Amino acid sequence: MHFFKADNMSSKDNKKKLAGTIIPRPIALVMTQSDEVINIAPFSYFNIVSNNPPLISIAIQRSNGELKDTSRNILAKKEATVHVVDERIVNDANATSATLPADESELSVSNFNLIDSKLIGTPGIKEALVRYETQLYKAVEITDASGLIVADLIILEVVGFHLAEKIHDVDTGYIIADKLKPVSRLAGADYAKLGTQFDLVRPD
Repeated sequence: MHFFKADNMSSKDNKKKLAGTIIPRPIALVMTQSDEVINIAPFSYFNIVSNNPPLISIAIQRSNGELKDTSRNILAKKEATVHVVDERIVNDANATSATLPADESELSVSNFNLIDSKLIGTPGIKEALVRYETQLYKAVEITDASGLIVADLIILEVVGFHLAEKIHDVDTGYIIADKLKPVSRLAGADYAKLGTQFDLVRPD
């Protein structure tokens, strides 16, 4: 088995090892807004933190210590709308990762349409099958060995769930994964569909 000491490797090499082994990763498509501009961006450093309270996490890398627009907007507005990327919207979600001027919305490079939220001021993406209305729970600055802030760990509390009827079993409350058809992130430019499912019963 190969062994690599993390602090002997570059940040890029560490990323290759992490992003290539912690797979598949769900993709959060995050909508935020400044006073003038709607911002949309996909993130695959994304997961559940807790169900009570309902918390999700998104880790947003900085560029040369500078906040990304998503982090800046969340810290200012204390809210965001988060969508689960599925097969239907993955191409438009990918388009929003383009580098745009700060005063240009990713709506200009995608086919997404806005829909009002019920509990927060930030709208959502009408085409998404799942969207969460969220409020900022906690933000943690991540620093490297030199003390430079390299990422922001954003923990968001879900205050409202929007679920398309076709993916939601109202009798059980469960989500029908085959209907959602989520897309996951691998490494590099690779993505994956849901694939084969199987059941395992947890031991007592």
